[in-house]
Amino acid sequence: MKLGKFEIYSLSDGFFRLDGGAMFGIIPRPLWEKENPPDEKNRILLGLRPLLIKTDKENILIDTGIGDKEDTKFRFIYGINKRLTLLGSLSSLGLQPEDIDIVINTHLHFDHAGGNTGKSSGGKLSPTFPRARYVVQKGELEDALHPNERTRASYLPWNFEPLMETRQLKTIEGEVDVAPGVRAMVTGGHTRCHQLVRIESEGEVAIFLGDFIPTLSHLKSPFIMGYDLYPLETLENKKRFLPQACRQEWLLVFEHDPLVPWGYLTENEGEFLLRPVKD
Repeated sequence: MKLGKFEIYSLSDGFFRLDGGAMFGIIPRPLWEKENPPDEKNRILLGLRPLLIKTDKENILIDTGIGDKEDTKFRFIYGINKRLTLLGSLSSLGLQPEDIDIVINTHLHFDHAGGNTGKSSGGKLSPTFPRARYVVQKGELEDALHPNERTRASYLPWNFEPLMETRQLKTIEGEVDVAPGVRAMVTGGHTRCHQLVRIESEGEVAIFLGDFIPTLSHLKSPFIMGYDLYPLETLENKKRFLPQACRQEWLLVFEHDPLVPWGYLTENEGEFLLRPVKD
């Protein structure tokens, strides 16, 4: 869709599944299962939706999905469905990997950074986007390089270390304009230095939420993932963010909702609801 002078495209790298209880933290299953029906393993369906921003000068990609490097066991555990792929989505828009100028990673978990790199038939790892500058918060990279027992399974080094070898991975600290009209902003909560991306052109604003608010269901303030390392930080930031997003009519872009890519907030008796828009 158009956003001022920019064009933005909600892409797809397919679908995967995560445990419903983990996705909704302290929220009891009867409160989330109707809108998020679990399978026999208690996993709910989630989308993988990177965002493409086309400015008049650059093609900017936010997150890269889950990629295709993992083994059969990994794909089984996470119920990965790659009927749609990131590179296929880009190809449908007439773009090749060489056409991407900047990749912004909201954070470096495998479902957001898995497509950063690819593996050749000989097993060699290399950046998927050979001309791109990859951008991540400095603190996020530090945490990914030094994981603990809780975070180790989410940070897979082959998704970011090859970018360091080619010197394509650039770190920023705090709120930074990555390109004109495209600003990275730290939310914390999910990880210590998780960032969302604010996109603005001609007074129109879109916010790529990453794992700050991963699905439509997570608009409710207490609906916070068990995966969040700092859930109270997520809660306080949501309580500040949602009224402002509603008041200023920001387009909210979801990364993991399996059905709804984006929409605008409305408020009804203190509850924030989404008015989806068609692309």
